[in-house]
Amino acid sequence: MMPGGLSDPKPATPEVQHLADQVKPQLERRENETYTMFTAIIYRTQVVAGTNYFVKVQNSGDKYVHLKIFEPLPQENQDPHLTGYQTGKTRDDPLVYF
Repeated sequence: MMPGGLSDPKPATPEVQHLADQVKPQLERRENETYTMFTAIIYRTQVVAGTNYFVKVQNSGDKYVHLKIFEPLPQENQDPHLTGYQTGKTRDDPLVYF
């Protein structure tokens, strides 16, 4: 991976699911929705002054959302936050930079 570039897609881990769960309330507020299903499927990372996580999340049977989550450096002592998202995605939509 080149500096600042996106990693290859990887299967979501419990840590990535935890990040998605942490920003779920932010997405629900922005979309005025309540998601009963919120399962991280795959993710990519981008190292910046912290880490951007691009995460494909299944939020219903055939609906997906792509999340961009920024996790600050540990010494900043801040929680991850949702910096962008794309709704209306499908299982087959590629997870790309946005």
